[in-house]
Amino acid sequence: MKDRTYIKDLGEKVGGEAVICGWVDVRRDQGKMIFLDFRDMTGRVQGVILPTYEVTLEIGKTLRNEFAVKVKGKVNKRPERNIKEGVLNGDIELEILEIEVLAEAAPLPFDMSLTGYNLELTTELDNRALVLRQPKVQAVFKVQETIIDAFREFMKKNMFFEFQAPSITPATAEGGAEVFKLDYFGKKAYLSQSPQLYKQIVMSAFERCFTVNKVFRAEPSSTTRHLTEVVCLDIEMAFIESWRDVRDMAEETVRFILKEVQEKNAEHIKLLGANLPVMIDKTPTYSLREVQEKIFEVYGRDVRGEKDTNPQDEREICEIVKKETGSDFVFIYGYPTRKKPFYVYPNPDEPEYNEGMDLICRGVEWLSGGRRVNNYDQLMEHVKLWEMDPNKVKMFLEAFKYGVPPEGGFSFGAERVTMQLLELKNIREASMFPRDMNRIDERLSEEGY
Repeated sequence: MKDRTYIKDLGEKVGGEAVICGWVDVRRDQGKMIFLDFRDMTGRVQGVILPTYEVTLEIGKTLRNEFAVKVKGKVNKRPERNIKEGVLNGDIELEILEIEVLAEAAPLPFDMSLTGYNLELTTELDNRALVLRQPKVQAVFKVQETIIDAFREFMKKNMFFEFQAPSITPATAEGGAEVFKLDYFGKKAYLSQSPQLYKQIVMSAFERCFTVNKVFRAEPSSTTRHLTEVVCLDIEMAFIESWRDVRDMAEETVRFILKEVQEKNAEHIKLLGANLPVMIDKTPTYSLREVQEKIFEVYGRDVRGEKDTNPQDEREICEIVKKETGSDFVFIYGYPTRKKPFYVYPNPDEPEYNEGMDLICRGVEWLSGGRRVNNYDQLMEHVKLWEMDPNKVKMFLEAFKYGVPPEGGFSFGAERVTMQLLELKNIREASMFPRDMNRIDERLSEEGY
């Protein structure tokens, strides 16, 4: 609407008239007056209908929360005693002259008027279309938007080329059974678990690349940390000297994301009552064996010789590192080679351990990556050792026939980072439309969360 003023700009109209469009957030009848809070995508403002505006007052009596309206009013300064410091439009009020109802709203199934109301997560997800209008829920996805934008911005600043990986693949990059199978015109195909093989192909042509992709994991799990569909942020880079180059790029990427969230989402962080994780100047880095030794020394729990970390290990090493250094982050590297995918590079000095690494924060893995095998003959050996069909990864292998330099990369999920950064209890809170074994928009079973 050409004559519309966005709510965030009403302060520029003090002493004059303005037209706003938005939703009724709250209605309060006080004597012969009606107070209304309105919101649009830019903010909120309070309005009042005085008894002198009889026609408008009658319309005001029909309004309910979530009615979509067009409002004309005088923008007045609030009396000194009524000013709300630190709140957008806390010093102004709209004296409502006219109201046009653009769309009516059915009675709400629960109270949306209070910021920070508490719903069972199952109820929230069952009513997702409505709950997305709630300020705290919106704040989560405003932060997630910044996370993805910051990732993309940092990659482009560092000369990474963006591409889009396919979601339908002839083979699985990670191996294992947790993959969705498709009937692809009578042939077998899969939903992509990862853009890994494709980003390595693209890297072999463009040197540095990244992608923001949906990936799919057929994990029969209802934990607070797993979804079947997530947004994956992936990078791959050539001409590295060691896996530490990948680690350093990952660290600086996360550092940039944290800075951007802190600067651009201060109001959302405050609304959610979140404390951002601390990243010190140099993130502590330990091998898996060093981590296991530390856990044994501090907690007396012997996990030495285990092939990977479990959730308890990750919580405990983060507690140890936080106490020793003040960092909420820790890198762990050097996992058993055969426990990771075929493309991960074995340590030349200890081939039974690889040059893969994970970044753990507050007890949860944020990202995974490391150096990759770039030698064609070595890749072919790994394909045999991992008992893979080379014809299923033919395009990938072909790229490595023709001069691929030392390279590596990393990957992380936008939802898990959002969850951890905002200290949410369940990853479904960090997914706008979560998919898991019990839900595709609607519940597939009666199980809750």
